Amino acid sequence: MAELVTIARPYAEAVFRIALENKALAAWSERLSLLSSIAEDGQMRLCIGNPELSASQKSDLFKSVIGRALEGSEANLIDVLAASERLSVLPEIASLFEAQRSAQEGVKEATIYSAFPLDEEQRKALIGDLEVRFKTRLTAEVVVDKKLIGGVKIVVGDQVLDTSVSGKLESLRLALKN
Repeated sequence: MAELVTIARPYAEAVFRIALENKALAAWSERLSLLSSIAEDGQMRLCIGNPELSASQKSDLFKSVIGRALEGSEANLIDVLAASERLSVLPEIASLFEAQRSAQEGVKEATIYSAFPLDEEQRKALIGDLEVRFKTRLTAEVVVDKKLIGGVKIVVGDQVLDTSVSGKLESLRLALKN
């Protein structure tokens, strides 16, 4: 996995620079998402890995699956990746691009561990409160963790906010132990 990220990083950085120069971060997010899903398709993976197909054949096949006209830099990306036998790293390129985009836009990712499922209204209210507390925009993933007993545990970057019952019990246990 680390090797794929190492291979994908220069491509993701190059695409990010192009998107930033053209003020097209959202458009490139959509493009990379589509390209990534095509690269992850089982039949496409077989074609990408087929040594009997030339780089131009793989590139043409990949472009034909997209189903729309390609922008020049998008077509160039596919050509370059096909020529260097790296079409399979498109999912990692997309992931790295999204991380750079989030950093550029000042958006941080949060993971909310909750003892119970949150409905959409609760989720929005909690994210709103967290954005004020952390002074940044957040995108959040909610994970149900029954071990928390009640409450939530929030992870934003390297910061952890634990208001769960199990977290409070652990704090109490440590306080009593000392």
